[in-house]
Amino acid sequence: MARMPRIDLPNTPLHIIQRGNNRQKCFYKKKDFILYIRWLKEYAKKFDVSIHAWVLMTNHVHILCTPKKAKSISLVMQSLGRRYVRYFNHAYERTGTLWEGRFKSCIVQSDSYFLNVQKYIELNPVRAGMVSHPVDYIWSSYQINALGKHSDLCTPHYLYSSLGMNKSQRLVNYRKFVEQSLTEEILQEIRSSVNKELVLGSIHFKTEVENISKRRVIPRKAGRPKKIS
Repeated sequence: MARMPRIDLPNTPLHIIQRGNNRQKCFYKKKDFILYIRWLKEYAKKFDVSIHAWVLMTNHVHILCTPKKAKSISLVMQSLGRRYVRYFNHAYERTGTLWEGRFKSCIVQSDSYFLNVQKYIELNPVRAGMVSHPVDYIWSSYQINALGKHSDLCTPHYLYSSLGMNKSQRLVNYRKFVEQSLTEEILQEIRSSVNKELVLGSIHFKTEVENISKRRVIPRKAGRPKKIS
């Protein structure tokens, strides 16, 4: 079956996940994480993509970003993926693929879902049992968005910026926001949307995306359509 074309909407947030092939590790040493982030920053700048949040787990990556131009995300992920695989294969004396096919992506409705996806990404190490608090995991954007750590990679989204009148207020309010647990319904909605490469948002938003992209993004009910008598 042919792959569905990726939905490509400039200036619309995108949740990306890329997994290691057969869930194998993609990061072993500190240098691996550092180089991946360095090259992500390089290609995001080159292809005009704003990176808002990320987490590098041992066998997969989450990124929340906004492309400014058509095809920008594909160019970033292709360039980054190839460069990192060359480095990784050389460093660990291996050959072959590293990633599980093409990366998966999901359009995110800003107003209703953006900050929940950002929180979902930064809490990934906590849900995985790797740390008890996101501040203890350094390979994510949490320390930047919650503590104000400087980063040339991170570009705040306008919804994050609206959390306070100044930086101090934003940091405090964002930490409070992250402390509020995501409901199981929201967790499942975020996971399902990115894994199935659909759209995360209201029915009205999904319908708008369908009309613009000319691609189905709202799952149809299972079963045969009823006959009209």
